[in-house]
Amino acid sequence: MIRTTLALAAAAIAVPAAAADVQVTSQGPLVELSVTETVKAKPDLAEVSAGVTTQAPTAVAAMQANAKAMDAVIQRIKALGIAPEDIQTTGINLGAQYDYDQSAQRQVFRGYQASNRVSVTLRKIDRTGAVLDALVAAGATDIGGPSFSIDDDSASRAQARKAAFDKAQAQASEYARWAGYSGVRLLSISEAVNPGRPMPYAEARVAMAADMKQTPVEPGLVGTAVTISVTFEMTR
Repeated sequence: MIRTTLALAAAAIAVPAAAADVQVTSQGPLVELSVTETVKAKPDLAEVSAGVTTQAPTAVAAMQANAKAMDAVIQRIKALGIAPEDIQTTGINLGAQYDYDQSAQRQVFRGYQASNRVSVTLRKIDRTGAVLDALVAAGATDIGGPSFSIDDDSASRAQARKAAFDKAQAQASEYARWAGYSGVRLLSISEAVNPGRPMPYAEARVAMAADMKQTPVEPGLVGTAVTISVTFEMTR
């Protein structure tokens, strides 16, 4: 994405600084650009979630049944070699359940439902399918994910940053030539980073096979995007 603004008069540009505001005076027209570049790479982290839902006539019974079932799931996760710090509870819920009696036209209480859900970070993404299957076998009543990412995307970020700056500089120089100027001078630059996330064409595919084969998972690629906003002055 490129946004361009030409200012045809001299201007003072305010540049953000940590200690104080800095005023940069320009004499020529200005070119303001916003450029986004994305670098794709193979992910090395996968996040999946697993939940257990139980029902019982009383709230205490529903929670106790849920605790027992969820403990079995968590113990299975740990048995797969996943570190405790990579397991996080993301939600515990308890609520009354009702059915609607059409003849009486009223809600009829039928018990309580308890649910518990954990998020699991996998650092060996080739095991994602096996882990999902193991969670279901251990008693998980629903699973979610996977979501793929890059643990350290600093290299991808640096590549995207350079590509964005090179494109912005080339674009600014092109505008300067069209306007009859010989070059450009950088006045300000700012950056925004979008961390690695799945590319639209590389979404993971998870499907339980009918013949009980291991769940197939395709990690694809994830993209790290850097957006820079720059201001150049056209120079003679």
